[in-house]
Amino acid sequence: IKHNFGMARPEGYRKAVPLMEMADRFVIPVLSIVDSAGAYPGIGAEERGQAEAIARSTAACLNLRSPSVSVIIGEGGSGGAIAIATANRVYMLEHSIYSVISPEGAASILWHDSTRAKDAATNMKITAQDLLDMKVIDGIIAEPLGGAHRAPETVIAATGDRIEAALTELRQSNADCREQRREKFLAIGRSL
Repeated sequence: IKHNFGMARPEGYRKAVPLMEMADRFVIPVLSIVDSAGAYPGIGAEERGQAEAIARSTAACLNLRSPSVSVIIGEGGSGGAIAIATANRVYMLEHSIYSVISPEGAASILWHDSTRAKDAATNMKITAQDLLDMKVIDGIIAEPLGGAHRAPETVIAATGDRIEAALTELRQSNADCREQRREKFLAIGRSL
């Protein structure tokens, strides 16, 4: 409750933008760790410009000259996750999910029945393996049997190694990070 279940309000996204702009100015790599069902959907958040704040945060991610890496560690939901996960490299923990809408929300829209969430999740292809196959993400970080909480030190170390390798690769390449990121996101869905 204290952290609003990971759902940022417009002020949260507005706070992220100047930090990304500072990273851009000093060419500091940006790392985002994502575990959010999405942006807070309340009336007050909408009145304070939730959609505009998400759009500006996403634009700030896309415009970074510095390298960026994002890791989805639980749930990456909707534009609320995209607003901070538009990165040169996007990784997911093996048992995390990443989607434009929750399976319950999709089931409610498609079948007017939220109990069909499992059917929606299967059709939406929200697992790390599905998203890697579709080239939406760049890699999967293995979790032990039962999930990351069974061996947190191991998963944290593996995640750190993956982030370090990605940043090293991005620094060593002579590619323009901004252009590479733009091309990466424009290519999603083209080869399906």
